[in-house]
Amino acid sequence: MKFRWKRVVFRIRVKGPKKLLGHLRVKDYRENKEAARGRALARLSHFNQFYNLKVGKVFIRNQKSRWGSCSSKGNLNFNYKIAMLPSELSDYIIVHELCHLAQMNHSKNFWSLVEQQIPNYKNLRAELKKY
Repeated sequence: MKFRWKRVVFRIRVKGPKKLLGHLRVKDYRENKEAARGRALARLSHFNQFYNLKVGKVFIRNQKSRWGSCSSKGNLNFNYKIAMLPSELSDYIIVHELCHLAQMNHSKNFWSLVEQQIPNYKNLRAELKKY
């Protein structure tokens, strides 16, 4: 018996607008991880001069659906794609996660902390959805 193998191609149609950074691969993660770490650490240092919060470890990850997160231990996680964002968007993400060290929720107090350093955070949140 002979088998002939044929290549099978699956096509998936995605409804809605395409994400601007949705095409990146593992190679992009390796190439941009340290740039993201450098940006995150520099901007955390800058913004934390104002907030004066205790920051634990900073991790750069290859996440599909999150830009950042904060653990109850004070560790901050950022998506490596922040290195490819415009600086005002990455600043918003960094301040957002930094403020979670003071408020582990999205209360009015949390958003007022964010607003102290990023007054146009509402516009930036909307802009970030394009990526």
